[in-house]
Formats: sequence, C-alpha cells, structure tokens
Amino acid sequence: MPRLLNLIYPRRCPVCDDIAGGKRLICEPCRLRLHPVSEPLCKKCGKPLSTGEAEYCPDCRRRKHLYTRGRAAFEYGSVMKESISRFKYKNRREYGDFYVREMLKSCEAAVRSWNIDLIVPIPLHKSRRRKRGFNQAELIAQKLGKELGIPVSPNALFRVRKTKPQKELNDQERKSNLKDAFRTGKQDLEFKKILLIDDIYTTGSTIDAAASVLLDHGAEKVYFLSISIGRGY
Repeated sequence: MPRLLNLIYPRRCPVCDDIAGGKRLICEPCRLRLHPVSEPLCKKCGKPLSTGEAEYCPDCRRRKHLYTRGRAAFEYGSVMKESISRFKYKNRREYGDFYVREMLKSCEAAVRSWNIDLIVPIPLHKSRRRKRGFNQAELIAQKLGKELGIPVSPNALFRVRKTKPQKELNDQERKSNLKDAFRTGKQDLEFKKILLIDDIYTTGSTIDAAASVLLDHGAEKVYFLSISIGRGY
C-alpha cells in the first residue's frame, strides 16, 4: 500500500517541493541549502552560538526558563520557514519523515541521556486544528515516539484558549498571549520526565507556558525538541 500511495501521491522534497524521486526524502542538492544545528550550542535551549567562549545564548542569559534543556535539528531561516509553512498549511505531511530522521540524527543521543518517560506534543486550539486538519507537533511526536520506543500522549495537554500566532508578537506580548492557554487532562501526572515537541523554537515562551502546567501537575523535569530554532530572541 505505501508503494502504491507513493505512485499516486509521490513524495515531495521538503525544501524545493518538487518530487523527490524513489525512496529519497529530500533532493540531494537541496540538502546543501539547509543549516543543521551544530556546536557550539547554548547549554540550555540548544541555539547555535557564534563562538565557543559563551555557554549560554543571550536569551538564556537574560531570562529564566522553566524547562530543563532543549535541542533542535535545524537553524530557522528562510528555507526552513518556507518548508515548515508548507508542512503546516499546505498539508505536506510527508515532510514529517524527513524532519524526524534529521531530529534523531542530531538529537537522539541528547534525548536518550534525558531518560524521557513521556512525549507530549504542543497542542493546537481545537478550532485551529479543525481548520488545518492535523497538529504538526503531534504528527512529529508520534513518529519520534515510535522510533525511540517512548509513549506519546496527545491528550496530556490541551490549548483551552485561542491565542494569536506567536510570530506576530514581541517578547512581552508572547508571554501574555500564552497566559492560561494550556491545561492538562489529568489531575496528576504519573510521568516525571516529559519531552515537549514543537515545530519552531524562538523565545521559548510556548515551551515555558506548557512546562509550567506540567510541572504544576507532577512532572519533575520538562525538556523540548523542535524541528528548527532561531538564533535571535
């Protein structure tokens, strides 16, 4: 069946959106257009650092985050911006296979060292999910959970308030935008080390808001993994 589906709906490259061909997840020339995250990295959020002299990025030096640590596969630039936009809004769900493969390639060792008990995707508000047809973070979380052998709970968190897109807001507005936006589906969580999954990490406001709820309901440590991460703050 997968082979037949590939013939009817051929897999497209997550960079140029042309047909990748065969079993390839990406066109080989397009791979050169991506910027995988590499050392030196911020010891907190995993953002790339300009030099190895600093241990933390400017954002993590100036503010306290509620999560323990995080990592991402790619730097967020124009190429990843277009790719993730098609993934989310043009129903290019097949891009998820490439994203997960690269996330595991660069971040699996870190995730294994965190001894994660449960993977939780950042939820969408029900109205936005209905309009989009799926939650991109949940799709990535399910694929990661299968590869890592870690349970996934899409219902551990709910977005109970429809928020504005974070990309339209400044730092302070992002915090206010997410106030009381998340709730947990359980009174107390039995899982102590939780890995949050999202598509893009910028200031960490979304991850902190979700981590706050999980920590208030029994989690001991919250980590995050994202497809891409920005250099700025």
